[in-house]
Amino acid sequence: MDTIADKGSAAEPVGAPAADPFIRFDNVSLRYGGPEGTLAVEGATIDIPKGGFVSIVGPSGCGKSTLLKMVSGLIAPTAGRVVVGGKPVTGPLGFVGMAFQNPTPLPWYSVIDNVMLPLRIVEPYRSTFRARYDEYRAKAEALLAVVGLKGFGEKKPWQLSGGMLQRASLCRALIHEPALLLLDEPFGALDAFTREELWQVLQELWLSKRPTVMLITHDLAESVLLSETVFVMSARPGRLLHSEHVPFARPRGLDVMYEPEFVALVHRLRTRIGDARADGMKAA
Repeated sequence: MDTIADKGSAAEPVGAPAADPFIRFDNVSLRYGGPEGTLAVEGATIDIPKGGFVSIVGPSGCGKSTLLKMVSGLIAPTAGRVVVGGKPVTGPLGFVGMAFQNPTPLPWYSVIDNVMLPLRIVEPYRSTFRARYDEYRAKAEALLAVVGLKGFGEKKPWQLSGGMLQRASLCRALIHEPALLLLDEPFGALDAFTREELWQVLQELWLSKRPTVMLITHDLAESVLLSETVFVMSARPGRLLHSEHVPFARPRGLDVMYEPEFVALVHRLRTRIGDARADGMKAA
C-alpha cells in the first residue's frame, strides 16, 4: 500500500515503480482554459507495465477521464510529460482501442461492420482492408463469438440490447489488436447482472490478448475484480493519493468478491475516496 509524497515534495510514482514501464505519467498536470482556467490534474506520476491492467477511481470530476485523454494523445499536458512505449506522446496514437459508457455505434452499419470500423481507418489495416476483407470479417466474427454474439453480426445496432451493444463495443475496441485499451466507465449504464457478465468477458479478452488496460470506473468492486493495481485520485485538482495492489489469482470468478480480503480492500478504497471527497469540500 503506497501513497504519494507530501504536497510540497517531488512527485514519486504511486505503487511499485516499473524498471521499464509501458506507460509513464511523469509529474503531469493539466489546466483547461489557459493560465486562469480549471486545474484538472496536478502532479500525477504513474508507471504502468506492458500488459498490465490498472483502474483509476476517485470522486466525480477528479480528472480520471482527463488521464485517458492525455495518454491517448487527444490532449497535451500543460506540465510534465506522458510517455508510451518509450516515446513521449505528442499526438493521437494509432495503437489505442477505446470503449465508453455509451457504445456509440454507427446506426447505418451492421454490428459486424461497426466492429470492423477500426480496420477501415487504422493503419496498417486500412490500406489492405479491401484485399483482406474476408480475413478481417472472419476475425470480427470470431471476436463476436467470444463475447456471446455469434449470429448477431448482420443485425443493426437498434436491434440489440444495451449489454449486447457493449459487448460489440469491446470487440470494436480490440479488433485491431491495440497495444493499449482505454475504458471509460464502459459498464456504468448496465444493470448489475449484465455488468457482472461483462466483467468476466473483459477478463477473458484481456487474458487472451494482453493489451495494457486503463479502466476508469466508479464501481470499486469492478476495479478490484478486474485490475492488478487500483489508483485513487483526490478531488479536483486530481492528484494521485494512493494505490492498492490486487493480490487475487487469475482468472477471478465473481465468488472472490465475498472473500474477506476482497471486502477489506474495497473498504480501504472507499475510505480513501470518502476522505478525498471530504477534503475537496473543505477546500472549495
